Amino acid sequence: MVDLQVLQREATEAYRNEVVLDCNDACLRMAVFEGQYRWHHHPATDELFLVVAGQLHIEFDDGAEPVLHPSQCVVVPAGTVHRTRAVGRTVNLTFERQAAETVFVDGPA
Repeated sequence: MVDLQVLQREATEAYRNEVVLDCNDACLRMAVFEGQYRWHHHPATDELFLVVAGQLHIEFDDGAEPVLHPSQCVVVPAGTVHRTRAVGRTVNLTFERQAAETVFVDGPA
């Protein structure tokens, strides 16, 4: 059993992203962070973001930028260049393939 509230409270560093559970060929990750992550994409897997606490912006290379609040979610399709940006301390869960490849890029063209 995993208690996500306990894991959130224990995350005291500025950035933590860890696999919480594996299920079949997918995993559940919990990210706790402030600020922004690097531009990247996952060539072979979609990525589902579910915000638990805070406010998460997901910036896409086409200029779109959905803003997620607690209990809101979105799927980023495989191959889509994006970056996440947390406003204040934000906790989000992501669902993706285990050992998903991450390709870092310079940003939008």
